[in-house]
Amino acid sequence: MALRSEQSHQAILDATIALVDPEQGEGFSLQKLSIERIAKEAGVSKTTIYRWWPSKVAVVIDSFLDNHIARTPLNDELPALDALRDHLASVAEIFGGGEGRLVAQLIAECQHDPEVMKEFKERFWHNRRDVAYAVIQRGQDEGVIRQDISPAEVAELLYGPIYFRLLIPDGPLDRDWAHRHLNNALEGLRVR
Repeated sequence: MALRSEQSHQAILDATIALVDPEQGEGFSLQKLSIERIAKEAGVSKTTIYRWWPSKVAVVIDSFLDNHIARTPLNDELPALDALRDHLASVAEIFGGGEGRLVAQLIAECQHDPEVMKEFKERFWHNRRDVAYAVIQRGQDEGVIRQDISPAEVAELLYGPIYFRLLIPDGPLDRDWAHRHLNNALEGLRVR
């Protein structure tokens, strides 16, 4: 990608995340957001946006991921349980703030808009899920996570409560809670 294209691409991501930032007071509404508004904020044409993204949902998800992945790594160099502990704590901390409200809104939109669901799964869920499965499999290979439970089921046990707290807030969603949650979940997942 040429420098000018890279700058435009990043300007679009930055403008989108600013427009959907729940901390800005307007609150996020996918229905109110438009490609026109993103283009105006980024200082680019709509055509430039459509060169890289098929829809506003795709831009929103990629804008979120641009920040989210860097802040919630699954570290391949750590033992699997340490990598999961750090990752889950980071996800909980981020989901406990404004970015969590953005994800909750996207999930809500998924419930009645098949196109949003498709974009959410393709751009966010499948990629993050596959990375988590690999770390869980590594934990199974290291002998610290039971092998009689599939990586998918382990992921549901670990991530399900985070999404439950995100969507139905009834207590903190932060690093401390995530550490307690992982310790409790591991009691059932550890090799005995």
